[in-house]
Amino acid sequence: MPLHPEIAKFLAGLPAPDGGPLDPVAMRTDEEAHVPPLEERLPLHAVEDVTARTASGEVPVRIYTPDEADSHGLLVYFHGGAFFLGSLETHDHVARSLARETALKVVSVGYRLAPEHAFPAGLDDAYAVVRWAAEEGSGLGWDGEMLAVAGDSSGGTFAAAVAAKAHDDGFHRITHQVLYYPSLDLDFDVDRYASLRENAVGYGLETAGLKPFNAFYLDSGADPADPLVSPVKRADLTGLPPALVVTGEFDPMRDEGELYGQRLREAGVAATVSRYDGAGHGFVQHFSWIPEYHRVFTETRDFLGRR
Repeated sequence: MPLHPEIAKFLAGLPAPDGGPLDPVAMRTDEEAHVPPLEERLPLHAVEDVTARTASGEVPVRIYTPDEADSHGLLVYFHGGAFFLGSLETHDHVARSLARETALKVVSVGYRLAPEHAFPAGLDDAYAVVRWAAEEGSGLGWDGEMLAVAGDSSGGTFAAAVAAKAHDDGFHRITHQVLYYPSLDLDFDVDRYASLRENAVGYGLETAGLKPFNAFYLDSGADPADPLVSPVKRADLTGLPPALVVTGEFDPMRDEGELYGQRLREAGVAATVSRYDGAGHGFVQHFSWIPEYHRVFTETRDFLGRR
């Protein structure tokens, strides 16, 4: 099907890029300026900002409690933003929708960003918060059962890497991984996947933009050959948690996500790959108000309900 008309209309209204170098500070400021005021956000039983004191240091987290139940399963969420953008604020609406639809307590992680913080600072924060959530479970009202990780785009990279790192460390409490249009292969050869050419231009995120957008992360020491940087390069995927991999029809990174799901299944991991027609990269963050795409949250709920 063609690009969704609401997405096409939005993209048509965007100014042409000026071709200059990316300015992380200015881009973050612009992102934050578009965050809606608190009174316009989805209400929940409780939303609390706390500091997670972890092996990686003090990490800001935002905890979303959907209802008054005495205990909940936990979902630790990592926002996207090419490892240098995004925050607890810019993805607040995603975390709220996840909490509302799944009835899980969501822990959103304010991990350190490139280029100010070199690899693996952000990944270390992400993993450390998952371990902290398990260790502090009683204080968080964790039911001791569900402990899922989820992320969109580069946050999906972290979710996959955290699941692998936990497995290798013998930490087997992670029950699920949910990856929304994840960036799983940071080797930017345009011939890697057909979607890099098929969806190269005109759908928002463009193939030519992948390298400069990820340069802050790669230049900070992240090696694309490292499976913790490019999770699809991990040789052995056996034993990883069940996965939901969500892709967009018009996303240049569509095929690497779908390949990861295929490789998980070949390794004996229960993996669901769900392609959203008419969608490009970033649709969970930017277009989940469209009913066809808000369905991603109920699909996540249903996936997490299958134990």
